[in-house]
Amino acid sequence: MDHKFIHPIETRYRTEIAKIFTEEKKLENWLKVEAVLAQVHAELNNIPHDAAKEIKKKANLFHIKLERVKEIDKEIHHDLMAMVKALAEQCEGDAGKYIHLGATSYDIEDTAIALQLKEALIYIRIALLDLLRNLIRITEEKKILVCIGRTHGQHAIPTTYGMRFGVWAYEISRHLDRISEIINRISYGKMSGAVGTMASFEEKGIEIQKRVMNKLDLNPVFIANQIIQRDRHAEVVFLTSIIGQTLAKIARENRILQRNEIAEIFEPFKKEQVGSSTMPHKRNPHKSERICSLARILKSNVLVALDNIVLEDERDLTNSASERVVFAENFILLDYMIRQLNENLIGLEFNEKKIEENLNLTKGACLSEKFMVQLVKKGIGRQEGHEILRKASIEARTKDLYLKDILIKNNQIKEKFTKAELDDIFDPYQYIGQAVEQVENLVKFLKNKYKV
Repeated sequence: MDHKFIHPIETRYRTEIAKIFTEEKKLENWLKVEAVLAQVHAELNNIPHDAAKEIKKKANLFHIKLERVKEIDKEIHHDLMAMVKALAEQCEGDAGKYIHLGATSYDIEDTAIALQLKEALIYIRIALLDLLRNLIRITEEKKILVCIGRTHGQHAIPTTYGMRFGVWAYEISRHLDRISEIINRISYGKMSGAVGTMASFEEKGIEIQKRVMNKLDLNPVFIANQIIQRDRHAEVVFLTSIIGQTLAKIARENRILQRNEIAEIFEPFKKEQVGSSTMPHKRNPHKSERICSLARILKSNVLVALDNIVLEDERDLTNSASERVVFAENFILLDYMIRQLNENLIGLEFNEKKIEENLNLTKGACLSEKFMVQLVKKGIGRQEGHEILRKASIEARTKDLYLKDILIKNNQIKEKFTKAELDDIFDPYQYIGQAVEQVENLVKFLKNKYKV
């Protein structure tokens, strides 16, 4: 019977990063660690050099087939030992009897997992750098595009689209920093035997572990029990989740800004694309919604990773099955989300007419803060000015009038301001503070730091 896929990471959401999490890649990493262990044993004269050479020669997917490993696993119910047996079958002479000498399964598996997660994090770092480039590009292009800023879903004061995208770019840069830090913490392997005492390696355990990890470009743990402690792995899963939440935040804001009554920006929509099966006019932001949806999966897997920290005594197996799921899920889905957001940003459409319309929607009320500052300069107390503006704003909103038209009728205001001064104060394009300078400083910093 042909295999029928069930999980969408195998089909709809699959990206190139999936190759790091295939069964073949896992087997390849196991074989790599076994070959290096044999090589170190030979260097220390624990096994014949010819045996180590034969093990290294055969420890690859050309000689060791996944199908054969699975056949053995069905018989013995131990996938790591199935790999050892399959490798031994292919080794000539007596080399096979030296495979896996002194090691326990998770000496091989955890060291291989370190190789896997390190590679996956490097891959995600490259993907995020591409996303950062796009965010920086938009930040620069829109640094003087003034729009209304919103707090609590309500119009606040003017800001710029450069500021909005700059905030997101700055956040992505922190994730890049976190990746570098966490790569260091996950790049640890072990070669210390059944409960970590290295008894099976006798007096050479520390040296064997050091040499094996050096050849694999990993760090040796100072101490472990049968496994590398899962706080390291939980941190990796949490990192994928927190990056996912940033992507979801950006996607959610883009969804909000695409609402018909706002309509300031739009995710790309191809000529033949269908928005709804029953409403032909619909232009749904489904790509952004998809990012928000998948972020929930990443977040939920953090709980699994945290639970995996709590294991009994020197080892139990309750982390193993779930790790076969969460590592692949979170990295493949995260990579898909990054790629989807990148595509959205590349084709993002800005409706500058609607942006201007929304900026002036409250008829000057969004400049009340600016006017209050000017009142103080004219000798009216801050609290008194706040009350004048509060009442005027309510009247303007009730009567659907411009705020300055209400204010100019106020005797206290007429004494202090001319109509020309009010027109100048209530120009939203002159109340963006140092938004442009902040954007320029940020872009300069990010380009210099990440060479993008």
